[in-house]
Amino acid sequence: ALSRRYVLCEVVSEDPRCRQCIEDRAVGVAVRDAIGRVHGDYGLACCSISFTVKYLNAYTGTVLLRCRKDSHKLLCSALPFVKHLESRNQRYPCALNTLHVGGTIRTCQKFLIQYNRRQLLMLLQNCTNEEERRCVHKSLLSCGLAEEQSQSGDEEEDDDGTE
Repeated sequence: ALSRRYVLCEVVSEDPRCRQCIEDRAVGVAVRDAIGRVHGDYGLACCSISFTVKYLNAYTGTVLLRCRKDSHKLLCSALPFVKHLESRNQRYPCALNTLHVGGTIRTCQKFLIQYNRRQLLMLLQNCTNEEERRCVHKSLLSCGLAEEQSQSGDEEEDDDGTE
């Protein structure tokens, strides 16, 4: 089986309009462009094999990228050079913050749950009133991995035990 890596990132932007252009195509183009600028045609060719935007949530700005294991370092080193997303001839400044690199989609999901939990706990500490506290607490309780969320069957077989 072909060994793969899944890179979990979040799109960080000051511009609230950036949310609307977080889509597979825009993210894919921005990442490929950054790889080309940083690593040239060779790096781009290495990374393009099996590279795909596997999951995307525009609401939370969460992006899961898939690439071959042997090119994940090339990919990760280019991500800080993503400076904007482009959609309908508009450029929205943003950055891609790498959260986790895993061997399966599942390990990335588990990491994301823990990460979201930590973010919510920080929010909880900053709550100013009881209503805010109740809302954040409710969100915290809903942090979990439902079995039906499991992705397509292409994830587990490429986990070779290294993270």
